[in-house]
Amino acid sequence: MLDDRSRILLKTLIERYIADGQPVGSRALSKFSGLDLSAATVRNVMADLEESGFIASPHTSAGRVPTARGYRFFVDTLLTVQPLEQHKIDAIEVKLHPSPPQQLISNASQLLSGLTHFAGIVLAPRRLSPRIRQIEFVSLSEKRILLILVTADGDVQNRILCPDRSYSQAELVTAGNYLNQYFAGQNFDAIRSKIKDEMLQLRGDLQGLMAAALAAGDEALAAPGGEYVLSGERNLLDVEEFTSNMKRLRELFDLFEQRTALMQLLDLSSRADGVQIFISGESGLAPLDECSVVTAPYEVDGRIVGSVGVIGPTRMAYERVIPIVDITARLLSSALTQQA
Repeated sequence: MLDDRSRILLKTLIERYIADGQPVGSRALSKFSGLDLSAATVRNVMADLEESGFIASPHTSAGRVPTARGYRFFVDTLLTVQPLEQHKIDAIEVKLHPSPPQQLISNASQLLSGLTHFAGIVLAPRRLSPRIRQIEFVSLSEKRILLILVTADGDVQNRILCPDRSYSQAELVTAGNYLNQYFAGQNFDAIRSKIKDEMLQLRGDLQGLMAAALAAGDEALAAPGGEYVLSGERNLLDVEEFTSNMKRLRELFDLFEQRTALMQLLDLSSRADGVQIFISGESGLAPLDECSVVTAPYEVDGRIVGSVGVIGPTRMAYERVIPIVDITARLLSSALTQQA
């Protein structure tokens, strides 16, 4: 545990380094900490902080910079998060008014990037069960039927059914009319659960067709995992910490292209409660060793379906980035729930 004096000096050092990007010396700490300490005392405290692994001394400077451990202690214990200005909240809300889910996800990613000047990222829902506008069966041949699903947001999915027996066009129209009459406007989860309860009430010769349609509809409307929307990655080309190490910058952009490893990190964060911050090696991904990832999960109808986040240098203004990520996740949840 650090005493109050050490905590104040560490907080001051990290805040100055985030603001200026330059190693912080004892004279600057004496000036900005508000503590009435001699230069010798400040140097002694800095030496203790360095020995404990909270700060480090670059070879080219007498000042100190935060380590990953220092940033972690700062974020967990010392950080004072600034409330987001109302005009920024209003701007986010305008961009995230109820729209088709894919448009909302894209808008959220662009907002995160634009507001932070880093890379904004949104993990697409593992599954958003859309509302069904229309279901239609079309006979293709004796035992091949085209199932057409039209969702409320205009998405059209087609699946080929190969039932055990042939169906007349009249039977296909009857089945389609039944589904549209009783289930139009509901999401497929509701249709699936209700129709199983009512299956016994259907004419026996249509049960097989309905069962095949349920199975095919599940496959058609279950959005595949592993997708995210990334915006503003070019902002990272303006970050000094990255441009001074082109090898690491290339590794970072390779990570964006490979997608799988970053997807796993975002999926992990979507299962957590509230804002999560991965600093440097905490992500477990080598290309992010000089980065921080700030994430928050978002919901649809109270169910967590994905996460939003920002990728930037460890030297980021956490007190500003955290509320941006948090508010974006909350407003995205609200917009998607209204749209669902």
